[in-house]
Amino acid sequence: MTIWLPDLSSGSGPLYLRLAERIESDIDSGVLASGTKLPPQRNLAYDIGVTIGTVGRAYALLRERGLVSGEVGRGTYIMERDRELPAPIAPAPLPHEGSRAVEAPPGKLHFDSTAAPNVGQSRAIEAMLAAISREHPDDMTSYTRTFPEHWFAAGSAWLSRNGFRPAPETIVPTLGAHAAVMAIIAAVTSPGDHVLFEHVTYTQIARSSGLIGRRMALVNSDVHGIDPDDFEAVCAQKHPKLAFMMPTAQNPTGVIMPSERRAAIAEIARKYNVLLVEDDLYGALTNDHTPLLAEFAPERVFVVGGLSKSVAAGVRGGWLSCPAHFRHSIRVAHKMVTGGMPFLLAELCARLVLSGEAAAIRARSIAEISARLDIVRKALDGCDYNMTQNIPFIWLALPDPWNSGTFKNAAYGQGVLIDDEDEFKAGRSDQVFHRVRIGVSAPRTRGDVEKGLSKVRRLLDEGSAGYDSFG
Repeated sequence: MTIWLPDLSSGSGPLYLRLAERIESDIDSGVLASGTKLPPQRNLAYDIGVTIGTVGRAYALLRERGLVSGEVGRGTYIMERDRELPAPIAPAPLPHEGSRAVEAPPGKLHFDSTAAPNVGQSRAIEAMLAAISREHPDDMTSYTRTFPEHWFAAGSAWLSRNGFRPAPETIVPTLGAHAAVMAIIAAVTSPGDHVLFEHVTYTQIARSSGLIGRRMALVNSDVHGIDPDDFEAVCAQKHPKLAFMMPTAQNPTGVIMPSERRAAIAEIARKYNVLLVEDDLYGALTNDHTPLLAEFAPERVFVVGGLSKSVAAGVRGGWLSCPAHFRHSIRVAHKMVTGGMPFLLAELCARLVLSGEAAAIRARSIAEISARLDIVRKALDGCDYNMTQNIPFIWLALPDPWNSGTFKNAAYGQGVLIDDEDEFKAGRSDQVFHRVRIGVSAPRTRGDVEKGLSKVRRLLDEGSAGYDSFG
């Protein structure tokens, strides 16, 4: 009998992800037929030279993708896959207030997102979209070739916070904050250049920069944010062209960098000629009065913000402010990496901001997030976690002997989707945090928040002995 073993000699990324992708590839190619029993985790780990935890995470990911099923005592099996085209689906009715257009998998609760909560913003968006369609029929049918001045004014207004007031001529409208950062990276660095990241951060930027040939440099952080001494050491050794930072409500730690440290970081960046991206996406939700990093080094800091965390993630609204001499190159880079700014979305976002509707929605979002954080305090009383006012996630420390990946799998088994620490690691790192991030803005209702957190609390109280993985 032929024994199946996955080939992990090629590919990149974490071993568990490579293993899951290899199994999925073998399912698609017919090497693994429906009903085939996968090897027990312990056996496969021994045969291919990895840990049992690596195999367990790979199997869990395959279950999440609907490719395998597991039964305690029986093992893990390849599921039957329907390869016929699905029947057409009738259009769903417009969502009413309190509903979500995108639901979690059946029986699962999304605690793995920090998008703005649903506070009825779809009504305002619907009315504005209708007005734009009526008033700009020609612009709707063509490419965006000119940018109206009010698009820049909207970005200037939205990015203004504390003492930072960017001039409209420094603004570039973008397809969200992610596209803004990638436009900056594409414009000011070249393939092979180092871009600096914290060990845990918003890793979609790190992964995207790797896809376009940039190399990563990692810098240490502590309870006050990036360590200035290590930042200087990395700048001296790696010579990064650019550093990506989240000084206010860092994702996933929630840390707010104090003013003195921001000043030190700015001075070191100036000394080594390093440009800085200040992702202020969560800053608009806070009541923090710390001066923005851009106030300490305006000649080298790019400030990025958008609507996804406080108004609506689906409208893909964002802006960046840059030192004036970079504006043209970044506008060109944004067009090259995204295909260009669609008139409909840019006009919608500008109207939301300039009408005051975005600020009103943000106020309702903050109130809803605050109420949900109160639920967190009650449900996780006595637990160790980082929480920042009005920020829709916590960075939860796990008691011994839990590790981050196993806890994520255990939570999934209870119907709760959360993010383990590997989701936020910008590169291979020897730092272990034994933490998970839990977002509270995506569940449909506050009752769902209570329900999901009660399951998380039960896992914390019972310990890993209460979790039985599929074997």
